[in-house]
Amino acid sequence: MFFAKAPVMVTVDEALPGRETPAFDTEGTHRVLGTPIHGPWPEGTQVLYVAMGCFWGEEKHFWQIPGVVTTAVGYMGGFTPNPTYEETCTGRTGHTETVLIAYDPARVSLDTLLETFWTQHDPTQVYRQGNDRGTQYRSAIFWTTPEQAEKTAATREVYQERLTAAGYGAITTDARPADEAGPFWYAEPYHQQYLVWNPTGYCPLHATGVTF
Repeated sequence: MFFAKAPVMVTVDEALPGRETPAFDTEGTHRVLGTPIHGPWPEGTQVLYVAMGCFWGEEKHFWQIPGVVTTAVGYMGGFTPNPTYEETCTGRTGHTETVLIAYDPARVSLDTLLETFWTQHDPTQVYRQGNDRGTQYRSAIFWTTPEQAEKTAATREVYQERLTAAGYGAITTDARPADEAGPFWYAEPYHQQYLVWNPTGYCPLHATGVTF
């Protein structure tokens, strides 16, 4: 019997070199919300970055939430500057497939966003979600405000208790400040809101079924 080698996180010395400028145009307008994916956004807009496996389906969870200003998909948490999708999929950039969520805190609570994050994937899996294996599919959350940091820690503790009671293991989510995780590199235009123009596209659900 043969077993697939477990994914291993690349080191900065082993990572692909990338490039100084993007390999493609990263500007664009959200196909559903009609807002710029780069900004500028209305005053008071806050940003949170989450990774939950394949970013196509995960982005859709968030653009459907009232109060979300825009969403975009990209690569974050690794080493390679201006990576491409093909490079990220090799596991040699160190990035994870990430969703940018720009939201109006006066219209949507951070609790709602965090509950969606924790419950719509399996945060106990290591370097994978379901059959998608690789460090680019790891669970991650990168915050930009002290409130996001505090509530991420608090909701993680609550959800861990629920997961443990349901027979799951420890949460393995890569959780840290966005400025520590590094830049959010926008993915290619065809990845943005992918399930709008390709509604039958690959969109697996990896939720545990465990609620808050």
